[in-house]
Amino acid sequence: MDLTEAHQGTSIPPSTSPPPGGRTTLVTVDIVVLVIYFLLVLAVGFWSMWRTKRSTVDGYFLAGKNMTWWPVGASLFASNIGSGHFIGLAGSGAAAGIGAIAYEWNGMLMVLLLGWLFLPIYIASGVTTMPEYLQRRFGGRRTQLFIAILSLFIYIFTKISVDMYAGAVFIQLALQWNIYLAVVLLLAVTALYTIAGGLAAVIYTDAAQTAIMLAGSLTLMGFSFAEVGGWNGLMEGYGNAIPSIRVPNSTCGIPRADAFHLFRDPVNSDLPWPGVLIGMSIPSIWYWCSDQVIVQRSLAAKTLTHAKGGSLLAAYLKILPFFAIMLPGMISRILYTDDVACADPELCEQICGNAVGCSDTAYARLVMELLPAGLRGLMMAVMIAALMSSLTSIFNSASTIFTMDLWKSFRSRASEWELMIVGRVFVLVLVVLSVLWIPVVQASQGGQLFIYIQSISTYLQPPVSIIFLTGCFWKRTNEKGAFWGLTVGLLVGCIRMLLDFIYPTPLCFEEDDRPEVLKYVHYLYFSMLLSVITLIVVVVVSLATEKPKPEQISRLTWYTRFDPVQPKEQVFSEERSTNTLDETTVSPAHPLSPDSSSSVSSVQSQSRLMSALYWLCGMERRKEGGDDPVTPPAPELTVCSLEEKPRLRHIVNVNLIICLAVTAFIIGFWA
Repeated sequence: MDLTEAHQGTSIPPSTSPPPGGRTTLVTVDIVVLVIYFLLVLAVGFWSMWRTKRSTVDGYFLAGKNMTWWPVGASLFASNIGSGHFIGLAGSGAAAGIGAIAYEWNGMLMVLLLGWLFLPIYIASGVTTMPEYLQRRFGGRRTQLFIAILSLFIYIFTKISVDMYAGAVFIQLALQWNIYLAVVLLLAVTALYTIAGGLAAVIYTDAAQTAIMLAGSLTLMGFSFAEVGGWNGLMEGYGNAIPSIRVPNSTCGIPRADAFHLFRDPVNSDLPWPGVLIGMSIPSIWYWCSDQVIVQRSLAAKTLTHAKGGSLLAAYLKILPFFAIMLPGMISRILYTDDVACADPELCEQICGNAVGCSDTAYARLVMELLPAGLRGLMMAVMIAALMSSLTSIFNSASTIFTMDLWKSFRSRASEWELMIVGRVFVLVLVVLSVLWIPVVQASQGGQLFIYIQSISTYLQPPVSIIFLTGCFWKRTNEKGAFWGLTVGLLVGCIRMLLDFIYPTPLCFEEDDRPEVLKYVHYLYFSMLLSVITLIVVVVVSLATEKPKPEQISRLTWYTRFDPVQPKEQVFSEERSTNTLDETTVSPAHPLSPDSSSSVSSVQSQSRLMSALYWLCGMERRKEGGDDPVTPPAPELTVCSLEEKPRLRHIVNVNLIICLAVTAFIIGFWA
């Protein structure tokens, strides 16, 4: 509190004056910690490459379907908790209290829904991607291509942009690096093990990143509570954290009266409680139960029991962001009130370059002010870990969707070798797009960027959630119903999103003169309305048109997941294996042909170089001791089993009940 009082009345904004202790300089210990972190990540990435078979589609995109519960659960958590969480969740806590944690605790329930209801259907169907599931379930290509392109759009223009912005905020504040240099270096390391190791490398490095994130964030939580005077200091101090300079006769800068309430007024609050319970859950079903980034990790589990165990671990870990990220953000408001909670647009512009507010700097401010040298380096590693774990997940999943849904749609006889190359090249394309996207992210103001992301999720995700819900749990849903439901739902959602961009939410001192549909229909209520519209279209069109064929239902819904495997599926797999064998064997792309006329030395050097390149990418093309090209192993014909060992099934089911009870308790306690 002394620091805040010292800042009052000064003409220089606090964040631009050099703080004591040389906050903006890296000491040797911090550099050593960062170097150790990067070496650890690369070591884990390369170790995982030794362990897995990366020369097949299942090996590269699904980690050989051989993952146990703990790396699956850690990867689910790390993929979800990006650098956007550390910046955005702490910023929401500083600005408006604990309300936004509802998104996290809602996710606890949804990841359990994934493990117990959706995954058995996906595993029984034997699919690799979510658009592929829709193609198998409904037939035809248009719904599959629609969802594939929509998913890539959401990944490239929302998820990547949030993580890049949040990483940029922290890197610029903490390291004073050139943002292009920092991001290019991070992307280079990220792309190296993503391209080389596939999903296995991503999952194992995610597990390592999770340990680093938890260690660092819990350490900062301890320092924060010690500084503010413990729990009582937080509860008493937050309500009094009012900035000294405010807009007269307005509520700007005054903490919300319901800051410590999860369920808020259903009409006039920022997060009305009916919207939190229902309107938030429907987009959440898309993210946790049908988004490729999340589902792909669970599909990599060796059995359904391990997949359920991964969901349980992720759900338990989701309790921690409240204590490790959101509460420290609220403490940051107490300690640095005039900076973090600035309420005058001109002053905010001077402090952090954003007239909307400076709450996004809450977490980074704590790191730079409270932590000693060495631990500051650890927290830099934590933020970089959060950024990298999210980006690797997006890169790998986007590459899977592009390769298996878009590329294979146009090249149905593509060989295994070709799919491996396309998957890796598309990661490079995403890296280039990420770098080119930086100027757009820098031009967007931080507060507006998170509103933009919130809008995207609320207006585009509910129709997709309804399509997956009806496809999985209503056998009568057909392709026409799904396609037109999706089309109408997205059209309505885009109209509302467009209105939001034309009429942005006014600041606290401005009069709200937006159209009534924006002023009085909260976006969470609109999510509920959009879901109902989509559901009505799906039901009416499906009932008015022909029933789905038997092969579009067998092993593709909850009620038919135990059906015997269709012989047709086996024939398809065998045909694909034969095509792979023929095309790969005659592939002219091999660098050495038997009649090569090159000199022995050049052949040997080229051979060593290409062998190293093949190993790095996991593309096994050489027989030991010979120069003849060999095919990658044909895909194994595996029947996707839903069998579980009774003892292990009982253990995960008991844990499910415990986890649900814990979730109900913490939501009820803070409601």
